[in-house]
Amino acid sequence: MLFALMAHDKPGALDVRNQNRAAHLAYVEETGVVAQAGPILDDAGEMCGSLVILDVEDAAAASAWAEGDPYARAGLFESVTLKPWKRVIG
Repeated sequence: MLFALMAHDKPGALDVRNQNRAAHLAYVEETGVVAQAGPILDDAGEMCGSLVILDVEDAAAASAWAEGDPYARAGLFESVTLKPWKRVIG
């Protein structure tokens, strides 16, 4: 089942994002459940959030993945939304 995770960084947290980026990318690779992902950009083109499409068994697995993300563990996010998602195009 697909889930869309939309996370918005805390204001001024680009350093936290950059410091944890390698661990986040390793987590994505190691877990093997990310179908698509990429940073959300602000008007200046700087990373300020994340959009991640997870392919997991259920909402509990999606939530567990989100909680285990090094970005989340580092306190990067101001808000996180996790919703079931249906692929229509692509």
